[in-house]
Amino acid sequence: MHHGTPVPGRIPLAVVVVGSAGQATHWSTGARKLFGYDRDEAVGAPAADLMPIGGALHEDPDDGHRGTGLDARLGRAAADGATGYPSAGRARSHSPERGPVEVLWWAYPLAGPGEERLLVLAADAGPFRSSAREQVFPGFAPHTTLPDGESLADRLPDILPNMGPALSGRIVSQVLELGYPVLEFSQHQRVPVTPDWGTPKYAEREARRAARTATAAPRPRDPAAPVDPADAPDLEYAAVRERLEFLNEVSGSIGTSLDLARTIREVTSAAVPRFTDFAGTHLRAAVLAGEGFPDGPPDVTTVWHRVWVEHNDEPGRWDDTVPVGEAIAFPEHTPFFQCMVTGEPVLIPRIGEELANRISGQFEKRDLRPLINGRSMLVVPLKARDVVLGFMVLMRRDGRTPFDDMDRTTGAELAARAGLVLDNARMYTYQENVADTLQDSMLPQLTPRMAGCDTATRYLPGTRLGRVGGDWFDSIKLPGSRTALVVGDVMGHGLNSAAMMGQLRTAVQTMAALDLPPEQLLRNLDDLAQRLGEHYLATCLYAVYDPIRSELRIANAGHIPPVLVRAADGRSMLLDLPTGAPIGVGGVAFEAATVPVAPGDRLVLCTDGLVEVRGQDIGAGLAALCESAAHPAASMDDACDTIIRALNTGEGRKDDVALLMARLNGIPAEHTAAWQLERAPAEVRRARRLVRGQLAEWGLEAAAPTAESLVSELVTNAVRHTESSSLGLRLVRTDVLLCEVTDEDHALPALLGADPGAESGRGLRVVSALAREWGASHTGRGKTVWFEQSLVSATGTGSNIR
Repeated sequence: MHHGTPVPGRIPLAVVVVGSAGQATHWSTGARKLFGYDRDEAVGAPAADLMPIGGALHEDPDDGHRGTGLDARLGRAAADGATGYPSAGRARSHSPERGPVEVLWWAYPLAGPGEERLLVLAADAGPFRSSAREQVFPGFAPHTTLPDGESLADRLPDILPNMGPALSGRIVSQVLELGYPVLEFSQHQRVPVTPDWGTPKYAEREARRAARTATAAPRPRDPAAPVDPADAPDLEYAAVRERLEFLNEVSGSIGTSLDLARTIREVTSAAVPRFTDFAGTHLRAAVLAGEGFPDGPPDVTTVWHRVWVEHNDEPGRWDDTVPVGEAIAFPEHTPFFQCMVTGEPVLIPRIGEELANRISGQFEKRDLRPLINGRSMLVVPLKARDVVLGFMVLMRRDGRTPFDDMDRTTGAELAARAGLVLDNARMYTYQENVADTLQDSMLPQLTPRMAGCDTATRYLPGTRLGRVGGDWFDSIKLPGSRTALVVGDVMGHGLNSAAMMGQLRTAVQTMAALDLPPEQLLRNLDDLAQRLGEHYLATCLYAVYDPIRSELRIANAGHIPPVLVRAADGRSMLLDLPTGAPIGVGGVAFEAATVPVAPGDRLVLCTDGLVEVRGQDIGAGLAALCESAAHPAASMDDACDTIIRALNTGEGRKDDVALLMARLNGIPAEHTAAWQLERAPAEVRRARRLVRGQLAEWGLEAAAPTAESLVSELVTNAVRHTESSSLGLRLVRTDVLLCEVTDEDHALPALLGADPGAESGRGLRVVSALAREWGASHTGRGKTVWFEQSLVSATGTGSNIR
């Protein structure tokens, strides 16, 4: 803190905050040096014992506040929490380390929801040895400027070291509102003390106020109501305190959640009716949509949404002219446009008839004059990081004290606090939208019906902040009409977990396409996770359903077991499977189990977020899962909803949930046909004849010509390009016709670009053109090349037979 020529250097300040019970709640390094107590000793101890300041060295005989030294102030704070008015003085103290010390002190009352009630600044009076009365006297300086032109507003945070931003911000805002106190050592050099209190002029005001108080009971006062000019000096401090209390109350009532819509309502409603009669909040479209930070300053093309209106007029008066939800671009020559472009408050003490006509004339198809004529208007910007996010229109009715410069300051402070709260809600909404988009993009859009298998799924995001997680599910089509059913859970939450989930899910799909056995797939996934990083940990359950053999082949990597619901009797059971370590642990073997199933059985896979509740045994959740899974349902979707309703009670659940249910329909034996072929050119004609006859038996003669051509190409390729001793041919009838040709050669065929003059290489291009889908995969003995063909019955309609 600077001072003038008579006092070179800086004044080390002790900074102490006193709570409502008179205890020290903050104790700075300067306080330790001046009074001799360490912070651990001081915080929580009575402030009067720590700062024994008494025996005033300087008192004004005209001052009406004798006996109001710091020791008295601290005593009152300890007794009843009262702190009175700001005050200052020069007195003797005693330090355990330094002995008697002369100190300058300044005490500020603090208001608000916290326990802080008094800010005490103290300094060694040694540099100020002169006690000449004319050199040391209180004076008033609303915004004292230091000799170098820097405002004390810029320095005050520097003398509040190690104090949290919330507390220091609250103290700074109050000192700013009250005005900077000064103690003059000359006519030009100043250091902080107290504003105007303690002077003869103030003592006269206090005496006049006390006389009135003795003869009249106090009465409540509207902070915006007109006052008698003679009473204005006495009410000045009370008005400032009321505004501080108003802003503190507003700060406590807004931002109670990160929900953008709720925050908007809180911000708008906070000002009515105490500060204004009408408040309307407008936000930029990007802010309301929860998008990124708005780009560039607003202009006449910027679209604003009126998101909330609060007023104390008769109901419905504003609804037609300024409806909530309206999107509007504001004309250039209006106070609204001026506020949003400059980012500064716009004050119109009273809107006369001419101005009302001019403002209303800028808007098409609406007459604002009856609503704004004769009112006082204040338009304040809602800003964050110097970008205008929106603005508030505040208006007072005719007959109420018009807005003035102090109201402009109060409104700007209200808008500043509201802008920060809105920006926090906007950022949370934006991050939540990004997380949800990422999560949705990574979750599969499953086909509800696959060969011999129907599926239904549910995903519920977590209830914690940053709710995106690492749960996933998948169903993957495999050769031989089989289906892979997958559910996994990456440990942790947030974008990193979601990204990790995306990598693992992609890896599972890739390895499933290679038709790896379940235990080998999990082993490969574990190796991959270790290569990606030590923090890649996840649980995973991988099951392969074969509808022709009516069996499940399942491997588990630390995941909760699945539930199987038997169609025959409706019983449900947790499958007892070998439980391997989570993916990423490394060095652990995985085992697979074979589970026979019957048509109509249901398999339920989920993540632990559905069955695990904080404070409860997971066994109870698994039992509830079994019970709810066995409940009869009209459809798969209804069955999923029954489980979610039974287990997702909302009490204590914070994790995300993935649920995958599969009804295992099976494929009847009469819907399959298989033959063995020799590796000879003549077998191509035989294969065509076998396919034509089987399709006729199934009533699918219309599908025969295409099927014969496709089978001919696959068998020809196997005869020409493999060394297999025998070939296999199988037809499977579901919603589509599946044809498989197997051989003992492990080399997979590839679709190549054919030379126009080449005699070979055209077969797979024919298959690709005529088939609905086709592919090739490795098997334990060699490979399988397959195609699917859309079915058309003899009547010419698509087949719905399953």
